[in-house]
Amino acid sequence: MKIVAACALAIAAAVTAFSTAGPPAILFTDVTTAAGIRFHHDSGRAGKKWLPETMGSGASFVDLDGDGWPDILLINSRPWQPHSRKSLCALYRNNHNGTFTDITRGSGLDVEMYGMGVAVADYDNDGRPDVYITALDGDHLFHNEGQGKFRDVTKVAGISNMSFGSSAAWLDYDRDGKADLFVANYVQWTAQGDLRCSLDGVTKSYCTPESYKGNSVRLFHNLGGGKFADVAVKAGLGDPSSKSLGVAVLDYNGDGWPDLFVSNDTERNKLYRNNHDGTFTEEGIPAGVAYGEDGVARGAMGVDSSDYDRSGREHLLVGNFSNQMLGLYHNEGGNLFVDEAPRSTVGRSSLLSLAFGVFFFDYDLDGHPDIFAANGHIDEEIGRVQPKIQYKQPPLLFRNLGNGKFEDTSKQVGPAFERPIVARGAAYADFDRDGDLDVLITTNDGPAYLFRNDGGNRNHWLTLRLEGVKSNRSALGAVVILDSASGKQSQTVHSGSSYCSQSDLALTFGLGKDEIVKSLEIRWPSGQVDRRANVKANQFLNLREGQL
Repeated sequence: MKIVAACALAIAAAVTAFSTAGPPAILFTDVTTAAGIRFHHDSGRAGKKWLPETMGSGASFVDLDGDGWPDILLINSRPWQPHSRKSLCALYRNNHNGTFTDITRGSGLDVEMYGMGVAVADYDNDGRPDVYITALDGDHLFHNEGQGKFRDVTKVAGISNMSFGSSAAWLDYDRDGKADLFVANYVQWTAQGDLRCSLDGVTKSYCTPESYKGNSVRLFHNLGGGKFADVAVKAGLGDPSSKSLGVAVLDYNGDGWPDLFVSNDTERNKLYRNNHDGTFTEEGIPAGVAYGEDGVARGAMGVDSSDYDRSGREHLLVGNFSNQMLGLYHNEGGNLFVDEAPRSTVGRSSLLSLAFGVFFFDYDLDGHPDIFAANGHIDEEIGRVQPKIQYKQPPLLFRNLGNGKFEDTSKQVGPAFERPIVARGAAYADFDRDGDLDVLITTNDGPAYLFRNDGGNRNHWLTLRLEGVKSNRSALGAVVILDSASGKQSQTVHSGSSYCSQSDLALTFGLGKDEIVKSLEIRWPSGQVDRRANVKANQFLNLREGQL
């Protein structure tokens, strides 16, 4: 009888524990191999310690064939000397069943280059998103011909960027209905002008960007008819002191015109306000985003923007070098930002990491954008001179608690996220269309990783893919304001962000326990405002300008 009683008590205790426990944990599961992703970035490193070897590579989630399922494009570099086997970018078509098929060969994207970053948008409004790839040996613009085929139109489009291209972003900066192109350039480097640097005073190491001169960004204005003109100087963006690695397109002052935040490595960051006349004014210093809290320029890499606190204003997230922590610039209004990271968990947990790809996304769909950072150092020997800093570093994940605070949940989402890697690019999308957002990471001179979100869709959600008519076809700059029982949220369709990468252009809103969206408003770049009421949760909607 005592044994039976003890068993009964044990069962009762287990039932009580189960019933009082919180919801099952959300896991990010490494499904790279199972999904058919077999990609290895080739940095070309061969012992010479050339600076570009540390920087690649980028990645993109993009629905290239218009079937509503995000495909994957991974950017590759190449050996410095001709090799019998070509190192190519990789294009993977989504098979709608959790797997992908490599369709690179014969796609037109199978061009060997020393690639860095990628940005995707429909620049000619023909309904098919086009691809821009930055590369050390000259950038490429590929026109989407349909059926998985692309044509290199760089020269005929009038685009020329032979600089050290890094991140890029499409935007309609003059709101004329055509997507323009912004390109961030890093430093002036050539193999012939490579410098010798050393961490320990003996062996050669990779030089920091202070050793090299800067580079101006590029702004290619879309003239229509497949033609572009470089207007960077005319627009007020021509600054040869820049050493740019990231760009975020945001409307930080809420005037309806796209502005630009450009992250610079060891030079001050730039914040360009759109003057509505084809020009920009740089306001990084008065806005408080140019330097770290100590007044020194940081080693800034990737960047993203989001209204993470439902204030109606877009804030900034910046990935920085090790011993500098992430930058989390809160938009106070009045053209002023305050870095919240130094006094938050975000700053403390990221101090020893070197963050490249960073972004906001709502991984648990509770309606509050969370923070992701892909980390990895540039020199494999760093541990010898800085024992606390590791070459391979695990990613960081910060859950938004909804009160302006974040908690570090990096070690709560499964062992796959605890694995140290040398991460660079990072992007997100709902690749399996189950409602929650999955993560794609590239590594330098290593594999790409696809992490499936398992459990995030226990909350409600709504995914919107927008199509412009009077506005640019990709709906870049369109703002969606959503109101449900738990309050208002807003998101903007934007290209670029992260580092050398781009996430899916579809917008996913977490709704928590809300089953109905009371009102949905879309403010298009053309000035058109569309509204819809009483939208049910847990669905994918394709919304065309003027046809809600």
